[in-house]
Amino acid sequence: MSSRTSPISQPITIRRAVARDAKRLTRLVRGSGAYEGKYAAAVAGYRVGPDYIEAHRAFVAVGADEHGGRVLGFYSLVLVPPELDLLFVADEAQGRGIGRLLVAHMQSEARAAGIDRVKVVSRLPAEDFYHRVGAVRTGTALANPPAVPWDRPEFEFRIPSE
Repeated sequence: MSSRTSPISQPITIRRAVARDAKRLTRLVRGSGAYEGKYAAAVAGYRVGPDYIEAHRAFVAVGADEHGGRVLGFYSLVLVPPELDLLFVADEAQGRGIGRLLVAHMQSEARAAGIDRVKVVSRLPAEDFYHRVGAVRTGTALANPPAVPWDRPEFEFRIPSE
């Protein structure tokens, strides 16, 4: 677990997700403004269940508040094959550096697991974000209708050993 301060000086803690986070993570995915319009179908029935949290390295960014912490974002790292499967930041927390904190944490987890590369299949509007946090575009994942009716950029994080 690590504790960092965002640009607005709100304490942010990144901790391992637990089963009781499942409903909050599902709401974050389904309610994401990043998946409005033509992208809405991709998350309409999506569920982050306790079984998913148990099977993967899922971590949440929690902000301190009067309720003991609010989930501001999360990611999930799949180890085999190495892939950043999910990365979401709550709409109201966008632009505060939380996505960057989650990516740095993911890279640290990958390094600790002995992984030197992590794949990401994104959606086109997130391409700039992944470039800014150090991912390299490696190709295009072709559409897979009806679930995903559009091509998606593929990226890779190269994880240097320390």
